[in-house]
Amino acid sequence: MYCLLLEDGLIEKPARIFDRDREWRQLATFAARTGARLGVVSGRRRQGKTYLLEALARETGGLYFGATLATESESLRLFGEALATWTGAAVVPRFDGWDEAIRHLFAAGTPRPGPVVIDEFPYLSAATPALPSILQREIDQAVSAERDIAVLLCGSAMSVMGGLLGGTAPLRGRASLELVVRPFDHRLAAEFWGMSDPRLAAQTHAVVGGTPAYRRFVGEDAPADLADFDEWVLRTVLNPATPLFREARYLLDEEGGVRDAALYHSVLAAVANGNSTRGGIAGYIGRKATDIGHHLNVLEDAGLLRREPDVFRSGRMTYRVAEPLVTFYQVVMRPYWGLLESGRAESVWQDARTRFAAQVLGPHFEQLCREYAMAAPPETYGGLPGVVGSGVVADPARRAQIQVDVAVFAPAVPGEPRRVLSLGEAKWGDVMGARQVDRLARARDLLAGRGYDTRDTVLACYSGAGFDAAPGTGVRLINLDQLYGGRGHVS
Repeated sequence: MYCLLLEDGLIEKPARIFDRDREWRQLATFAARTGARLGVVSGRRRQGKTYLLEALARETGGLYFGATLATESESLRLFGEALATWTGAAVVPRFDGWDEAIRHLFAAGTPRPGPVVIDEFPYLSAATPALPSILQREIDQAVSAERDIAVLLCGSAMSVMGGLLGGTAPLRGRASLELVVRPFDHRLAAEFWGMSDPRLAAQTHAVVGGTPAYRRFVGEDAPADLADFDEWVLRTVLNPATPLFREARYLLDEEGGVRDAALYHSVLAAVANGNSTRGGIAGYIGRKATDIGHHLNVLEDAGLLRREPDVFRSGRMTYRVAEPLVTFYQVVMRPYWGLLESGRAESVWQDARTRFAAQVLGPHFEQLCREYAMAAPPETYGGLPGVVGSGVVADPARRAQIQVDVAVFAPAVPGEPRRVLSLGEAKWGDVMGARQVDRLARARDLLAGRGYDTRDTVLACYSGAGFDAAPGTGVRLINLDQLYGGRGHVS
């Protein structure tokens, strides 16, 4: 007998699952409802979706079916076997097509209260494009008949999963749950890897990000301390004997919309090497800007690229690599792939250490600072952050441009000037002081002249190397301890 509710609330999350409290509550709430219902769970590979859904099915008595890259006939046979095991049927049902299989599933109903989980759904829909329409028909009929059945579709191909409920897709409007399982943020990742040193945690996060499976990919091997970090890189991500060594390549190859992998890798390399505009990317790879729009869209849909607006210049977009491991691969590994495969990791890493600091750690630290600002409580900047981004403030009088790494805006109020809560500069390896503060103050004055509300704007310095003794009165200083723990210090 399975029960979806405990006396004090929803079914308890198994102790073996690290964090994921919000995701578990959403899934458990979905499973506990009644009636015909559909849920969609997505997220990049290695984030623990399968781990969560297998646990949910086990705890609730549901059916978990993990699809594989197979023909329609083989997938139907495997589904029939899983269905027979779940229902306790003496004979395994044989289906001529998914239309028959889904009709059988909905007609028979669920023998237990748990949901029917279909994992890696894109494998099935690729072989049977009509499958979403079949599901839509059966769900609509089940709703009309007031039948009790819950179906969860899960997948890692972000471009496919993102399109299941969008536009004119058959399943649009049918889902009561749309859950994205994301990587751990930098604080949770540090806890997951068992790190208390924020400098070590930041450097490790710049390599593996917040993807939980990567700890298993290196056999639970974590750097013991800062002195061990270089050796850890050599024995894990730069070691051809570990699964992590080729993972960045597989992330791209597993996306269904990728036809010319070499060109997509070149686009990612362009962005990882500091070319953040469409024109800059096109120039780096030797193409016209109009020729790469599709490739940028595919990488964005796959969750490998982020397109971000310049918060001070309307219509200006910049691109950033969304997965830290991909940045590390493009900057450190790809240029010397042959040497790494032949076991010369130590020489490669020694040569790449400076590039790692400048092109991997530096931009990654800036992103961590923006994430810190977005999650900051109102007292950090004098208000609740509405938008956090970066941008360039033009200084015509000095014929210069001021790069603002962390710009924090209050929520927009119609008819009122845009309120700037904070302007910040982030530097991983530089001691920060009066020079950075003066530049931020100049940007604040220029924005005031353009109509922004900067009366209470907080100037902030984010540094991984420390600060001068007296950077300026009223300036917020945020170091690695604050980034991984509390609020910044005001001098």
